[in-house]
Amino acid sequence: MVELKPLTPQEGIERFLRYREPSVGDSTLYNARSRLGFFSEWCDERDIDNLNSLTGRNIADFVAWRRNDIKAITLQKQLSSIRSALRWWADIEAVEPGLAEKVHAPELPDGAESRDVHLEAGCAKELLAYLKQYQYASRNHVVLALLWRTGIRRGALRSIDRDDLHPDHHAVELKHRPETNTNLKNGKDGERWVYLGPQWYQIVDDYLSNPTRHDVVDDHGREPLITTENGRPIGDTIYSWVTRQTQPCEYGECPHDRDQETCEARRSDQFSVCPSSRSPHAIRRGAITHHLNCETSPEVVSERMNVSLDVLYKHYDVRTEQEKMDVRKNNLPNE
Repeated sequence: MVELKPLTPQEGIERFLRYREPSVGDSTLYNARSRLGFFSEWCDERDIDNLNSLTGRNIADFVAWRRNDIKAITLQKQLSSIRSALRWWADIEAVEPGLAEKVHAPELPDGAESRDVHLEAGCAKELLAYLKQYQYASRNHVVLALLWRTGIRRGALRSIDRDDLHPDHHAVELKHRPETNTNLKNGKDGERWVYLGPQWYQIVDDYLSNPTRHDVVDDHGREPLITTENGRPIGDTIYSWVTRQTQPCEYGECPHDRDQETCEARRSDQFSVCPSSRSPHAIRRGAITHHLNCETSPEVVSERMNVSLDVLYKHYDVRTEQEKMDVRKNNLPNE
């Protein structure tokens, strides 16, 4: 047990900002100060005058307090600063170790991000080719391959168990299991089998025998497909893996002419700051658009990705008008 040393929220915030100041830009520091200001306000309202007393339940209460005032995507960004501060406070014995991992951001609702933000098919192909060559059947490879091939949400991805794989059908089954902490967004209506195909399924199958994979069970005795050394990953962990792996400098050259040694987006709590980084939700949007461009019928895409046609057209279909015409053209009757 770590012996904590008393520290007020206000002093803790100032210490953290002084620590960050030499290594980040003015705008990043300003944003961190603004976001942590809300945390300070919340502590004042609840008479929390010592960071030592913070618990996971307190953090959940803070998240609930903020989500009433701002959009989910804004809350996700704000919580990244809170998580970073909690990790640093743990290092200086001000909060219990691991408290940062108890900051759970809500799933983004359909359309929360700009509908223009998506992983383009060309980038996905380049990224997956890199992973196939240099990180074959690694956790990163499987996560990105499944998200791109199926367009599933990150909540669905983390819900998959080893027993949900169907090798004879090259498919994965998605199940809603709220009693053991793996929900599907649309509950029972989100349950379905999703076809991967032989080549994509092989990546998943080879991952199971990868010596770097942690062969563990979760807190409910289930065997998750995607694992960490502590069991099943939380949604925020998947978000961090994806936003880092989709940074172009991870698999190619930086298009923003930045130095990796000094780029703030290379920090573990700032991956999403990279202008080219993409979230799991943006990969889902790109995957849906790619399916449509490959002339998969909207009805099939709707069932496969568990999204209504109305929401699909409104929030996920980012094809250009020419791309839409080309798909229609290839489905016209012969003259």
